[in-house]
Amino acid sequence: MTKSSLPIIICENLHKSYGTLEVLKGVNVQFHQGDVVSIIGPSGCGKTTFIRCLNRLESVTSGTLQVMGIDISDHTISNNKLRQLRSKVSMVFQHFNLFPHLTILDNLTLAPQKVLKKSPQEAKEMALHYLDKVGLSSKANFYPQQLSGGQKQRVAISRSLCMQPDIILFDEPTSALDPELVGEVLTTMRQLAEEGMTMIVVTHEMQFARDVSNLVLFFNQGIIEEMGNPHQIFSQPKSDRLKTFLKRTNF
Repeated sequence: MTKSSLPIIICENLHKSYGTLEVLKGVNVQFHQGDVVSIIGPSGCGKTTFIRCLNRLESVTSGTLQVMGIDISDHTISNNKLRQLRSKVSMVFQHFNLFPHLTILDNLTLAPQKVLKKSPQEAKEMALHYLDKVGLSSKANFYPQQLSGGQKQRVAISRSLCMQPDIILFDEPTSALDPELVGEVLTTMRQLAEEGMTMIVVTHEMQFARDVSNLVLFFNQGIIEEMGNPHQIFSQPKSDRLKTFLKRTNF
């Protein structure tokens, strides 16, 4: 996996509060092109808040956050800059967020036409390409309610790919799935990682984090308590809190 020397995400002393509740308490980290980052940690530790900050679904309270050269910690950021950001950084959510009244094909072609200004034919060809990539080209004219949870999540990944992003963020993409459906989604994500897609994944799937990531962050109480490659995190944890977390997840 080839990585650029310059980071594409720079996070310095990042804080996020909701009123008097401080959720992120000074996060410092950098990510590079081609990184596959897994973010693990107990519930309520700030993982999802952090990843939502990366495409400005949440605005930061203080600190610096630059993504693809765009300063999204700037509270005066323009709508044009935000559109530019979201054309580069796509997100796959826990609950799919597909439009139930649109076919799968229409779900995938909507944003490329409106945001990327693709023609209907270009958007359709791209959508069918990415549906085929995840093994769902036969479902193009189905509606979301006709698909299983695993299929919906693979469609959501295809929809993200249709935006031709530089980075894909995943917010616990398998946590809403029945256990037997998790594997098909993780297989798709592994394939993307092998192809060099930059991915930042909030996950409870420890095996995926260990096998696929090149960098693992352990969040605890609003900070990155420990960070390293999978071997360091899973085989040589330093903090007592991480050791306890891994034992509780039977890993």
